[in-house]
Amino acid sequence: MKIKNDDIMQIGELAEMLGITTRTIRYYEEIGVMEAPQRLEGGMRVYAKEDILRLKFILKLKEIGLTLKEMHELADIYRLHKDSDRIMPKLLEFLDEHIQKIDEKMSRLASLRKDIADYRVRIADILKDKALA
Repeated sequence: MKIKNDDIMQIGELAEMLGITTRTIRYYEEIGVMEAPQRLEGGMRVYAKEDILRLKFILKLKEIGLTLKEMHELADIYRLHKDSDRIMPKLLEFLDEHIQKIDEKMSRLASLRKDIADYRVRIADILKDKALA
């Protein structure tokens, strides 16, 4: 059954629009990262524009590497204050931590790449010496 109101969507429509499963949406609700949506008679979930924006925000946070624990912390701040601006300082803190982790990982990977390249040169030299002998 499709809802005719352009301001709300059913869970299946929302999942399809965002390229996720209905189970993912329910999971975010179950763990408290996303508040439960309104329900129609019969228990059908319907998502308003604000719910859709929040879910898109959650998916973006996931994409950039925030953990469910971090997302839950942001959700708790939002639930307490009902103001998106109140989560921004904490979000900046999380983003700075993730940038630092990425920088550290890139440094380790650059070092590993150098080690592998050096090792490759040594092996190539050994093969070259054996071929000349």
